[in-house]
Amino acid sequence: MASPAETSGPQAASALRCAIYTRKSTEEGLGQEFNSLDAQRECAEAYILSQRQEGWTVLPQRYDDGGFTGANLERPALRRLLADIQTVPDKTRHPSGVRSFNPRCPAGSDTA
Repeated sequence: MASPAETSGPQAASALRCAIYTRKSTEEGLGQEFNSLDAQRECAEAYILSQRQEGWTVLPQRYDDGGFTGANLERPALRRLLADIQTVPDKTRHPSGVRSFNPRCPAGSDTA
């Protein structure tokens, strides 16, 4: 049986630094004070915050591609994110590599 120190507390959680990438296919609405990219980031930050007991933290860098199609990889922020990932030493990367999720945001959030 594991000791309490092995199953709870800071030792149990491994640090996971989380980058957030957002994208919207069109530029429609991006000039608004709070737009779809902001809503996507807010939802992702809330999800990551809900995992803080697991050691998750949000990186401050923004990777936002407004007005870029998802049909190809010709997206400046995505390329920057992938390049930044390559600078992280292999031993500190998460074993599953780049992970994607789409948390369910509160009703009324503009995540299109």
